[in-house]
Amino acid sequence: MKTFGIRHFSPAGAYFLRQFLDEVKPSLVLIEGPADFDFLIDDIVSKNLVPPFAIMAYTKEAPIDTILYPFAEYSPEYQAILWARENNTECHFFDLESDIILGLEKRDDETKEEEIISETNPKKSIETDMEGFWERTLEQSEDMHAYRAGSALFGESIRKDTNADDKSFIRDTVRESFMKRKIKEYIEKGFDTENIVAITGAFHTPAIESLEGAMSDKEYKALVRRESNVTLMPYSYYRLSKRTGYGAGNAAPAYYELLWQGFLDGDITYHERKYLSSLAKYMREHGGIVSSAQVIEATRLAREIAIIRGGSVPTLEDLKDASITCMGGGSFGEMAMGFAETDIGKKIGSVPQDAMQTSIQSDFASKLKQLKLEKYKELVATPLQLDLRENLRVKSKESAFLDLNRSFFLYRLVVLGIDFAKIKRSSQDNATWAENWILQWTPEAEIQIVESVLKGDTIADAVAFVLSERLLEATKISEIAEVIEDAFNCGLPKIVEGAKRSLDETANGAIAMCDIADTVSKLSIMISFGDIRKLDREPLIPIVKRLCIRASLMLVGESACDDIAAATLADDIQKIHSVFMMQDFLDESFWFDKLIELSNRDDLNTKISGLATAILLDAGKIDELTLRMEVSRRLSMGMPAELGANWFAGLSMRNHYALIGRLTLWESLSEYLDTLDEEEFRRSVVFLRRAFVEYSAKEKDMIAENLGEIWGLNAQEVSEIINSEIKEVDTEILEDFDFGDF
Repeated sequence: MKTFGIRHFSPAGAYFLRQFLDEVKPSLVLIEGPADFDFLIDDIVSKNLVPPFAIMAYTKEAPIDTILYPFAEYSPEYQAILWARENNTECHFFDLESDIILGLEKRDDETKEEEIISETNPKKSIETDMEGFWERTLEQSEDMHAYRAGSALFGESIRKDTNADDKSFIRDTVRESFMKRKIKEYIEKGFDTENIVAITGAFHTPAIESLEGAMSDKEYKALVRRESNVTLMPYSYYRLSKRTGYGAGNAAPAYYELLWQGFLDGDITYHERKYLSSLAKYMREHGGIVSSAQVIEATRLAREIAIIRGGSVPTLEDLKDASITCMGGGSFGEMAMGFAETDIGKKIGSVPQDAMQTSIQSDFASKLKQLKLEKYKELVATPLQLDLRENLRVKSKESAFLDLNRSFFLYRLVVLGIDFAKIKRSSQDNATWAENWILQWTPEAEIQIVESVLKGDTIADAVAFVLSERLLEATKISEIAEVIEDAFNCGLPKIVEGAKRSLDETANGAIAMCDIADTVSKLSIMISFGDIRKLDREPLIPIVKRLCIRASLMLVGESACDDIAAATLADDIQKIHSVFMMQDFLDESFWFDKLIELSNRDDLNTKISGLATAILLDAGKIDELTLRMEVSRRLSMGMPAELGANWFAGLSMRNHYALIGRLTLWESLSEYLDTLDEEEFRRSVVFLRRAFVEYSAKEKDMIAENLGEIWGLNAQEVSEIINSEIKEVDTEILEDFDFGDF
C-alpha cells in the first residue's frame, strides 16, 4: 500500500497528488472521510457542482449535532476523487462512519466542532504557527517527491509533539485503527496491496503505513453511534477561512486558489502578479491611490524579501509586507480591508438540487426558483423591495401575487432563524403595502436549513411546527398575539385560527395593562392590513373590542403608580389610544370618559394625568379656556414643584406643535416658575428639562421664541439653554448651577 500525506487545503498537495496517481496508476484510491459518504461521490464529480462545497452529517434527533467536511477546488481529496473518475478507478472514503463520529465521547465545551472532525489536516495549533513555513517549504516544493517527503516528515514531527493523553489524539487513534480495518477489508476483497493508495492528512499518514493494530469486529461493534443523515451543501471561501474559527482552514482561501491556478498554468509567479494587481484594484475602487509603478515596486520588493527569508518565490507574508511598504505608505491599517478581500474573497459554491439529501433543502431551493429569488443567493447583501398588492398587469395568479408570496416565504425563514433574509424596519412598516428586505446568503444559512429538518419536511411545515410549539408555551396574551402576527406574516391561516382560539380563552384571565397594549396593537395592525396579506380579520375584532373595554376599566386604577411604572404605563396608554383612533368598530366614548376622569384626578401619578390631558387636547375634548384653567391648577403655589413639573412632562408627550402654538400655555408656565422659591425652582427645573428631551431641536427653537417673547430675552440665547445637553442629574448636583440664565 502506498500513502500520500496532504494538508486539507493545499494547492501543491492537490497538484502533486494527481502527478503521483498518474505515476502509480492505482486500482483503488482511499480518501480520509466517513465511509458512509461513498454514495455522494457521483454528485461530487457532477459537472453541475461548483466548489467550494461541504458534506454535512447531522443527528436525526435533538439536540442536533453536526460535522462538516468542506472542499475547495484545490483540496487534494477532491482532486483525487476527480482523478479516480477520469481514470475509471475505484474510489472510496475509509474513515469512521459519520454516525460513529457523532457518537464519540463528548468534547469539552470550549473545543470547537472543527477540532473533532480531524479531517485531512495537520493539527490546528501547529498550523497556526507554521502557516508561513508550510507555504514556503511545501507549497513551493520542487516536485512531487519533495512534497511527499516533506509532508511525511511534517506529519511525523507533529505526532511526536502531541500528548498521547489528549482527547483529540485518542479519537484520532480510534479513527486510524478503523482506517486500517477498512484497508484490510479491501485487501481481502482482492485488491493488490501495492495497487492501493491511501490519502490522509499528514498527521495520520505515519499511523496507517502499517496495518498492525487494525480495529477488531468486537471493538467496532462497541462504538457508540448516533443515527444521522448526510447531505451536500454549498460553501464559501469566507467560511473556509480561519477568520471564522474553522481550525482546518487556511488564512487566505482566495490566495491559495491563485497558487492552484499557477500550478495548472505552469507559472510559479502567477500568484504574485494576480494577488498584487487584485489588491491594487480593490484599493482604487475604495478610494485608495495606487499607481502601476507602486504595484511593480511591490512585486520587486516581495521577491527580494522572499530571497532574504530563504524562499524561491514570494509567500503571502512576503507579498503583504511588500504591499504595505510600497502601496500603503507603511501602514497596515491602510491595506487591511484590501487584504481581507484579496486573501479570502467572496466565492461561494453551488450544489445541484437533486444532490441535496434533505427534503427541506430541496423545498428551499425549489421555492427560490419558483419565487425568482435565486439571483439573491449571493454573499453580497442585496436589497429587495416588495409590493404586496395584486399586480393587475399580469395574467397568471402566481405572477399577480409574486411579491406577496415572496414576503410569506421570507418571513417563514425569519421565524425559523435562517439567516438569509432580514426585514428593514421603518416607522411606516405597519401602515404600508411595501416591504424592504436585505438578502444575503451564507453557508451558515444552509446549515440552519438542514437543522430545521426535525421540525418539518418543508419550510412551511417547519414554520407551522415552530409556531405551534410557541403557542403551547405561551403564558401571556401578548405572546399569543406574537404567534398570530408571525402566522399572519407567514401566510399560515390555520395557525392564525388556532392561535385566535387560544387568545380568546386566555383573554378571560388576569391580564396586565402592558400585555393588553402589546396585544391590541399587533391585532389592530393585522385587522387594518389583513386584506393585503389575505387574512380573515373578522375573528380578531371581538377580541380587540373586549380587551379595549378591559383597558378602559383598568386605566384609572393603573395610574396610581410611581414614576418608574408611569414610564411604561404612558407607552401602554398611547398604544391603546392609537388603536381606538385606528379602528371604527371600537366605541371610544367609555375610553374618553376614563381619560377625562384621569385628567381631573389629583391623587394619581401626575405624569399620567398630564398625558391624559394631552390626549384629550388632541381629540378636541378640551378647549383653550379649560386648558388654561388646568395649567393654572396644576402649576400653582399649592402644588409641590416636582408634581407640577411632572404633570407638564406628561402634557408634553404628545403633539408638540399643538402645545408650542398655544402661547397661553407658556405664559402660564412662566407665571408658575415666578411663584416658586429657590428650592422648589431647582426641583422643578430637573423635571422640566427632562420633559424637553422629547422635543426636537427645531421644536425647542420655537419654544425659545415663545419664552423669549414672554421674558423679554433674545430667543437665540434661550434656545442655547434649552438645546444644551441634558444629563441625568438630581437636585444635589444643581446646588452650584447658575440659574441666572433662566
